[in-house]
Amino acid sequence: MSLVDDLIAQVPEGAIEQIRVGLHWTAVVVNQGGERRCGLASTLSEPHKRGEPAVPEAGELTRYTGRELITLAFEEDKPVLSSVGVATLNALLPDPHPERIDEEQAESLLARYGANRTVALIGHFPFVPRLRSNVGELQVLELRPRQGDLPADMASEVLPKADVVAITSMALINRTLESLLELCAPEALVVVLGPSTPMSPVLFEYGVDILAGSQIIDIEGVLRAVCQGGNFRQVHRAGVKLIAQQREDLEEA
Repeated sequence: MSLVDDLIAQVPEGAIEQIRVGLHWTAVVVNQGGERRCGLASTLSEPHKRGEPAVPEAGELTRYTGRELITLAFEEDKPVLSSVGVATLNALLPDPHPERIDEEQAESLLARYGANRTVALIGHFPFVPRLRSNVGELQVLELRPRQGDLPADMASEVLPKADVVAITSMALINRTLESLLELCAPEALVVVLGPSTPMSPVLFEYGVDILAGSQIIDIEGVLRAVCQGGNFRQVHRAGVKLIAQQREDLEEA
């Protein structure tokens, strides 16, 4: 079974209530036994192709159950639909036990575990300039490299040598997460980070040590921000809490 198969197999079921695909973020609301829950994922777009829908069955997706929709999303080779699938997954996942949640943000985690160590970061996050001065060495891999970044296709050279590897959760949406995890050295500390991160212990079984994701605390506020093209700072302010969870046997830095 693949990582996605394992995630689907272990996620609770729920009915799809709403799907909002925004300019930057996608939100899905599910109903689990009368409880409304919301999940978030980055909207991964693709160049427009005349006559080809970015989301097959758009307008009809709420007729699927949550698990059916995730399965559909990863069967179709449609980036926007993959974003819907990951947002659905995040909506269906139960909240981590409060005692296992840490509200420390990803930047602080990486600075703490990366002190005097080599850190490989997949995805150019806004905190990169600050983090660079707080770790031993920082190598940033990016699909669209900026100054100081390395191209993403150097992952096979960089990841096996890194002490700490941090992978953007967008890698789950673009279906590269499992292959990237396989490149990490067995002794490396591995973090999956970003608001799209599934807070699922299944990822610990694939070599992840820390999940740094998000939790929706104001569904209506988040839906409004998503629909109006909000970036993450705006969506965060509208009703998202950043959280982290680590595997139980992980030693503190």
